[in-house]
Amino acid sequence: MQYRSEVEAADALKNAYDDIRAEIGKVIVGQEEVIKFVLISIFSNGHCLLVGVPGLAKTLLVQTVAQVLDLDFKRIQFTPDLMPSDIIGAEILGEDRNFKFIKGPVFSNIILADEINRTPPKTQAALLEAMQEKAVTAAGVTHQLAAPFFVLATQNPIEQEGTYPLPEAQLDRFMFNVELGYPSFKEELAVVRNTTGTTKPSISRKLDAQQIIYFQQLVRNIPVNDHVLEYAVKLVAKTRPNGEFATPEIKRLLSWGAGPRASQFLVLGAKCHAVLNGKYSPDIEDVHAVAKPILSHRIVRSYHAEADGLSAGDIVEKLF
Repeated sequence: MQYRSEVEAADALKNAYDDIRAEIGKVIVGQEEVIKFVLISIFSNGHCLLVGVPGLAKTLLVQTVAQVLDLDFKRIQFTPDLMPSDIIGAEILGEDRNFKFIKGPVFSNIILADEINRTPPKTQAALLEAMQEKAVTAAGVTHQLAAPFFVLATQNPIEQEGTYPLPEAQLDRFMFNVELGYPSFKEELAVVRNTTGTTKPSISRKLDAQQIIYFQQLVRNIPVNDHVLEYAVKLVAKTRPNGEFATPEIKRLLSWGAGPRASQFLVLGAKCHAVLNGKYSPDIEDVHAVAKPILSHRIVRSYHAEADGLSAGDIVEKLF
């Protein structure tokens, strides 16, 4: 894939993004913001956690994205009895009396970790190395994962019985924590009309693995003005109650703030958001556009915030 300039390549990414949105729209009605953040996480080489009640097409969205991007896709249903070897694979004794490694479903481009909080921490931790290092270690041997590699996980926020909350280290690996809401009346009407008949939409593939890797590098090459970079880092620093930038209100509402990974994701997400909206460098508006799903799962509310009925998203908006 050759472009005469990075400007031309950026335009190509925006056009591809518009085409992908149109294809996904054949299957998924509404959920515009959710689709946007999932695609930004992919082009930024990040991972995405989708939180919503059953029936909001979380699984269908991930399957459709994999189809449109022509990527290898595996679904892992997380259950209390799931073992780490069920994810990364295991060594078995072959007929030749030698051990050989049998790859697990993590060896794919897109992993759907369905209801990730239903499995114990030991099994959840099997994804930590894969998400950060893009590799897994079994029996002392490190195996590289295929590029591109994304984990798109789903979680039900209501049914908490028999679940295991994700540890902070696991949550921090996810670039975005995206909350799905109920569709509007018109959207639900369209969903029911489209899914209770005999017609099934035909999906076209718009990008392949090599094109995605190219566009990921393009996003990293996008220049950022110093004032935007400083604003993003300062925004994250404001979430730390003991830091120099925290306001008295934030000190009251938060007991723990976001780490440096949040600053990295803010800048990467702002770069990608800018390109997908036809700009060649991000501004503060792009930082704001991606801040809520990046920061909301990285801050810990104090009992004052809980008593005031403030969500993590509400507190992030106060940072602006």
